[in-house]
Amino acid sequence: MAIVARGAGRPLRSARPARAVAPTLRVERDLWAAGHEVVVGVDEVGRGSWAGPLMVGAAVLPPDRRVYGVRDSKMLSEAERERLFDRVASWCRAWAVGAASQEECDRLGMADAQRLAARRAVEGLGLSPDQVLVDGNWDFVGMGCTRRIVKGDATCLSISAASILAKVTRDRLMRGEAAHYPGYDFEYNKGYPCPRHKMALQAYGPTAIHRRSWIFMENLSYGVAGSRRLLRPGQEQLALTAATG
Repeated sequence: MAIVARGAGRPLRSARPARAVAPTLRVERDLWAAGHEVVVGVDEVGRGSWAGPLMVGAAVLPPDRRVYGVRDSKMLSEAERERLFDRVASWCRAWAVGAASQEECDRLGMADAQRLAARRAVEGLGLSPDQVLVDGNWDFVGMGCTRRIVKGDATCLSISAASILAKVTRDRLMRGEAAHYPGYDFEYNKGYPCPRHKMALQAYGPTAIHRRSWIFMENLSYGVAGSRRLLRPGQEQLALTAATG
């Protein structure tokens, strides 16, 4: 799965703030002042999901305009994220969301799938980054111009914007998938673990959009057609070692 969403910004009015504590442009302003014109905030969503793609958002913010109410996507309700999406997308100089499909997550493993989605997101901007700001302490972009920021999704505005763009894009996709797979409640759980999702897997087995190499597959009855866990080459050796002691 390649780029699933992208856009460029245009002027807009600011949104009303939704939270008291807000991420700032402190890091971006320091970088702009040092001559780094294209500063990209990056965040991922879907890493812990059992079904659907992993997605990475990338956002380039303008230095002269601001949208209020932007927060880490996990701090906002689904309705708040939906209300903010168009405002954030219009505010950005450029934005993109890259994806790694469930098949790519199974085939490559999570680390390489995340790198793939990040590369697709950054390439989708149509701009050459001077600096890339990544949430967390792992550089999954790997461009040589990356700064890692722990809790960056809550403190750095461009990463917060990227988190909203990625989360809403993925939520919309999973709501669309719900119609094709009734009973799994994808419109509510978005593919993440929850009791009803577990019950559906036990009753019906995995769908075409489930990640077959994930450990949850070990807990499904092998009597359900197609429910045996898919093992990558490295996983096969680990499973054999565990089985033989």
